[in-house]
Amino acid sequence: MEAPGKGGFVLGNLAEVVERVLGFLPIKALLRAACVCRLWRECARRILRTRQRLAWVSALEPGPPGGHALVEALAQELERVHVLPQTVLYIAEAETFSGHEECHEHKKARKRNSKETAIAIEKLLPKRCQVLGLLTPGIVVTPMGSSSNQPQEIEDGEAGFALLFPKIDGVKIQTFHFPKEVKNRVIDENKFAEAGLKNNPDLRVVLLFGYNSWKPGATRFLHQIVNPLNEKSIILAGGQVESFTSLISENNNAQPSDACGVVGLAFSGPQIQSATVLLDQDVADERTAEAAMQRLKAANIPECNTVGFMFACVGRGYRHYKTKRNMEADAFRKFFPNVPLFGFFGHGEIGCDRIVTGNFVLRECNDVKDDLLHGYTTVMTLIHLGSTKANQA
Repeated sequence: MEAPGKGGFVLGNLAEVVERVLGFLPIKALLRAACVCRLWRECARRILRTRQRLAWVSALEPGPPGGHALVEALAQELERVHVLPQTVLYIAEAETFSGHEECHEHKKARKRNSKETAIAIEKLLPKRCQVLGLLTPGIVVTPMGSSSNQPQEIEDGEAGFALLFPKIDGVKIQTFHFPKEVKNRVIDENKFAEAGLKNNPDLRVVLLFGYNSWKPGATRFLHQIVNPLNEKSIILAGGQVESFTSLISENNNAQPSDACGVVGLAFSGPQIQSATVLLDQDVADERTAEAAMQRLKAANIPECNTVGFMFACVGRGYRHYKTKRNMEADAFRKFFPNVPLFGFFGHGEIGCDRIVTGNFVLRECNDVKDDLLHGYTTVMTLIHLGSTKANQA
């Protein structure tokens, strides 16, 4: 009986041993262990501060009947992840997000509301977590397990992913929403400031997503949002999506509506580095796609603790490349073997060739404030969240 007593003493008094043991735990188990005693709580806090790398959950196969694959994947993987999500961006294929489930009482299939699926996802995430959820015609996703896994362009079928951003020293991520209001034709500049989009010298990257773009006035409204942000010191990237399903921010929660508008994420912090390249209609084969990736590679963005985004027109993909699938994702992986890639196929793209690095080497679009809105193109983006010594299982 003496050995267990010694073991209990060690785990109750030696912080180095406790921290070493608790360091192997996934986040949910770590938070439970933090409730045991003051020592374990302090050890857990120190461990949390080292876990500052992006994590993600991906779903590439259809889920169980009555549920979406992304909900199922999140329910399983959130028991295993090692980071505490502070901001979550999830994107799912639109058609299957509102699938059909059996309703035995009426002996017929009942259409599953996208709101129900969104609520199921939100319930799985921490209560104080910012959440932005989007639906798109197609998905670009890197399978779980390793950042070097081959990214997949999924143009048809059930798929989705969730990016889990933990609290990162020196980085602030804010969600924002600008709905088009009939009464107010001028954007309130105070709302820009609240979202971190104005009077913010540390603003580096803005991911913007227009929704319900088929509505009258949607394109003009998107210009109203984009034009004030078209500065050489800010990376802008994104596209037109089907709709948004979740928007939970620090200040308020927004409900999807039939109106059009813009949602997005603002990344601020002096350590952030980023670059974008635009693949226009002339990029139509392997050689020209790889040439575009070489331009992105030339930006010299650090590849550790970096995430890639691909925002492509729904008209590109295998149809554009004469039935060859995964062309642009494969080209990205060739030049960036250890950077995970995520994104979607949508109804219009936002972005241009631009670089923002730690040395403030900045390039505007063709040296003038060009229109950032495009069609039948692809925008490739790198976002480096800063150097970190965090070791994450």
